[in-house]
Amino acid sequence: MRTSLTLAVSAALVAGTALGLAPAAQASDTASTGIRFVDIAGEGGTVLKANVVTPAGADASAGLPLIVLPTSWAMPQIEYLAQAKKLADSGYIVVSYNSRGFWQSGGEIETAGPKDIADASKVIDWALANTPADAGHVGMAGVSYGAGISLLTAAHDPRVKAVAALSGWADLIESIYSGRTQHLQAAALLGGAGYLTGRPGPELKEILGDFLSSNLDKEDEMIAWGRERSPVTYLDRINANGAAIMLGNAWGDTIFPPNQYASFYEKLTGPKRLEFRPGDHATAEATGLFGLPNDTWTNAHRWFDHHLKGVDNGIDREQPVQLKSRSTEGYEGYPDWKSVHANQRKFDLDGTQRVWANVDSGANGGITLLTNLLDQFLRTPPTVSVPLLPRAFAGVWQSERYDTPQRVRGTAKVHTTVTSTKESGTLVAYLYDVGPLGVGKLVGNAPYTFHGRTPGKPFAVDLELFSTAYDVPAGHRLALVVDTVDPLYIEHNPTGAQLTFSSPSADPSYVSVPLREK
Repeated sequence: MRTSLTLAVSAALVAGTALGLAPAAQASDTASTGIRFVDIAGEGGTVLKANVVTPAGADASAGLPLIVLPTSWAMPQIEYLAQAKKLADSGYIVVSYNSRGFWQSGGEIETAGPKDIADASKVIDWALANTPADAGHVGMAGVSYGAGISLLTAAHDPRVKAVAALSGWADLIESIYSGRTQHLQAAALLGGAGYLTGRPGPELKEILGDFLSSNLDKEDEMIAWGRERSPVTYLDRINANGAAIMLGNAWGDTIFPPNQYASFYEKLTGPKRLEFRPGDHATAEATGLFGLPNDTWTNAHRWFDHHLKGVDNGIDREQPVQLKSRSTEGYEGYPDWKSVHANQRKFDLDGTQRVWANVDSGANGGITLLTNLLDQFLRTPPTVSVPLLPRAFAGVWQSERYDTPQRVRGTAKVHTTVTSTKESGTLVAYLYDVGPLGVGKLVGNAPYTFHGRTPGKPFAVDLELFSTAYDVPAGHRLALVVDTVDPLYIEHNPTGAQLTFSSPSADPSYVSVPLREK
């Protein structure tokens, strides 16, 4: 735990410094850029530190479209200044504010709770009263925390007509507690950054403590807390309000994995767009925060231009699901998410394999932020030598060798039967692309935890791996590896536990991979 918290603090310092420096330079010439730094009274009178960027020579009587940008978790209020300037140059009023409890804003961290949603509406009120913004053309956008707050506000405030939610969450539970397994590094990173740059409230302190200490007696309370802060909980309201929703995320986001965004996207009924790219949490948007060319922000601007200004820029005629593979350049368009992984091909998990728990086999998902950032720019996913994996601690199954290049697109699924010697346990499944020399490159992974099982009694496990887009070269094969320890997650394997994976004839075990020839 100490190592993870050290990682969290270090990562927060690096991220805060890196993402703050370039936009800060934009703020130096406030007269020419039309930037004002203001205090806005949020819910209950709490002071929110904010900045307002207006188009040069804006007519105070004109109704201009408004964009509201809540800051990311632990980021200062200057985070979006580069993008705010670009938006203002194209005719928007832009108000960015430091979320409650962080940096100079007042209050305590509410983690996208009711006060945060009310704050966003108060910021809209202020902008309509103090700038030439038009109440009929209001949009919201943000990265990470700002994305979540934007989606939640769209559910509660019908004035929000368009949203660009980047590297955010739709389901907080499925993000950091998927497979009922605590995502250790993600939670420690968020917690450490919160303590470093803000003032966690008592509720957050209690939830974070219970989560990281595996206090299962409080599981129902933790889940209820997370549901209240999940946009998917308010899906009916979002659909009823009809805001145009653009969602963008990275395949390797270790804080808010892509599956929950894709599921949410499928349930939206209004105008919508889904974009997935290589990278980890917020890395796909990061260069745009420096004012550099960035596909994510370019499309977010196009989204607002079309839905708030009525610009015919063609974004509504493009395929609404846009994917960029981790292996190749360029984008692929699909009419919907289900079309992405329509071609499911199975390979069997034959035989019986027994593994000892509590030992890391060497297969793992890497380090939060770092590993998938390297994959984004260098295409270097975590690797293992599949033949050398210790079979006492890892179950291994392989597909046939593929004669032609294959494309993995979407969500791979594992179905197996598990028998444990203990009532609780954790397993982690990994899908690898294995070359002729046996070197496996990680395609996807996901954890699964169980409690209250009868020792010695088999039970079925169905597990979705985190969605991805990855190209498998000709002559390679796929391998499924299952072990019980991964530094990304908290594991619940009692000392001396063994897990047996079997494939009963009445219920065969398999991996289903969304695979098609390239």
